[in-house]
Amino acid sequence: MSEKMSGAKYFARLLEAYGVTHVFFMDAVLRRALAEMEDTKITRILGHSEKGVGYMADGYARVSGRPGICMAQSVGAANLAASMQDPYLGHSPVIAFTGRHIAAMQYRNSYQEVDHAPLFAPVTKFNAQMEVVEQMPHLIRQAFREATTATPRPSHVDVAGFTGDALTPLEVDFEIAVDEAHTIYPAFRPQPDEAMINKAKAAIANSKKPVIIADRGAMISGAREALQQFAEKIQAPITVTLDAKSLVLESEPLFRGMVGLYGRSCTNHIVDEADLVIYFGSNTSDHTTANWKLPRPNVQTIQVDMDPVEVGRNYAKCIGIQADVRSTLEALALHCPVQKHDDWLAYTQTLVVAWWKEQEVELSRKELPMRPQRLCREITKILPKDAILVADTGYSALWTGNLVDMTDPQQFYMRAAGSLGWSFPAAIGAKAAAPHRTVVCFTGDGGFSYHLPELETAKRWGLNVIVIVNNNECLSQGVKNLNIAYGDRAEGRKKECYVYEPTDFAKIAQAFNCFGTTVEKPEDFKAAFEAAVASNLPAVIDVKTEFAFQAQLAWVPV
Repeated sequence: MSEKMSGAKYFARLLEAYGVTHVFFMDAVLRRALAEMEDTKITRILGHSEKGVGYMADGYARVSGRPGICMAQSVGAANLAASMQDPYLGHSPVIAFTGRHIAAMQYRNSYQEVDHAPLFAPVTKFNAQMEVVEQMPHLIRQAFREATTATPRPSHVDVAGFTGDALTPLEVDFEIAVDEAHTIYPAFRPQPDEAMINKAKAAIANSKKPVIIADRGAMISGAREALQQFAEKIQAPITVTLDAKSLVLESEPLFRGMVGLYGRSCTNHIVDEADLVIYFGSNTSDHTTANWKLPRPNVQTIQVDMDPVEVGRNYAKCIGIQADVRSTLEALALHCPVQKHDDWLAYTQTLVVAWWKEQEVELSRKELPMRPQRLCREITKILPKDAILVADTGYSALWTGNLVDMTDPQQFYMRAAGSLGWSFPAAIGAKAAAPHRTVVCFTGDGGFSYHLPELETAKRWGLNVIVIVNNNECLSQGVKNLNIAYGDRAEGRKKECYVYEPTDFAKIAQAFNCFGTTVEKPEDFKAAFEAAVASNLPAVIDVKTEFAFQAQLAWVPV
């Protein structure tokens, strides 16, 4: 039933009806709607940068299973658009609202105004302009529909008015109508085609060395149990990308590790030797396939994905199934006959055992300064059963993804889709979504420095994340390629390209009235972590590690 109300009141009430619990924003945007939210259950989180609040909305969405909302005024729209790259690449349903000057002020050099549509177009599924208040119901509903359907990705609505408030004072008859399916994601679970299931079944029956690769889509689908049941039935090793790390425990008998450029050598060898590779929820990216060198060119593939455009994108002869991952796994487990691959499973396990034996040298290393591998060993020991571990991009993801074990089904791991600095604000968003869980952020000194002021945001709202800073006083990942670039040149001033001044992040945390402590020895880490938890404050553990230490990259085929 419709009711006459202002656009501001409708906006607030409709978001609440969609299950939105937090809105992350930078002033000044939709102030009238923010005022109306005071009469709802929505928490308004004011951040310190547009990119920061965009990443918070991303972290919130990935943990809550609901769309994350972020907002910025016209002049901040470009910054907010930049933050949409990570949820776009990471398959996260973020909805961004921005203000823009009204139509009469466009194309006339209006103050601080640029065209927003081209900025958001590459990093959103839906990108619309709200010109009149009568569009509000349709465009907000459509933003939720687009963000949560098929592959989840961001939506953007540009609202008339420099701060988006040209329409919100206007009164119209509105009905609070909600598409219930789009309050969560995935909104729909399309079932697999029977004919394609039969094709996959035949390929599986003919395989002697099958391998499963689970990716982000399998996580989104909630496919943990279905994946395990299917793998056990066909006796296939399970491998995952970093984006699906927490889908399988390290101790599972069929688990063989992380695959791809940021994976493990043993896992890549296993995929390289397979005669059938089954992708679940994967867009078969360069990272997953080691620049499309895994699997071998003539190996049969099966690819299951919600997005029909992705099915077969990189494998012309693949058996493609456009469907929900969990539903497809359940169908395959039901229809595929029991397989036995004892020799294959035994052989692949020997590769994993050998890989872990190689890692043990660094995992147990006692010499100082500490190396990141030993830090990962210490994190595994103390990580609570309910922990959410949020890793930054690059080496932070590579080290935690491969060397911090998931030991409990409740533990959740997520990493940046490529944006350095993402992890800290994303961890704040994750804590907002799961306030009673332990949220741990792992980042380097370079990554943490991007969004240091958000310590104040975390403190103000009691979002007590624990940040572990791998502080090696530089951007170490670039050193290898810098050395190549310098070639035979003298060392010169090369350090200008990657070295930072020594920084005491514990003192910085304390200056924000947060908990801060420094760790130099691995045996001191446990006490530092326990003190961080006990502080009941946002916490920073500044871990001093070896300068510019280089991660060992996984083996990939030549």
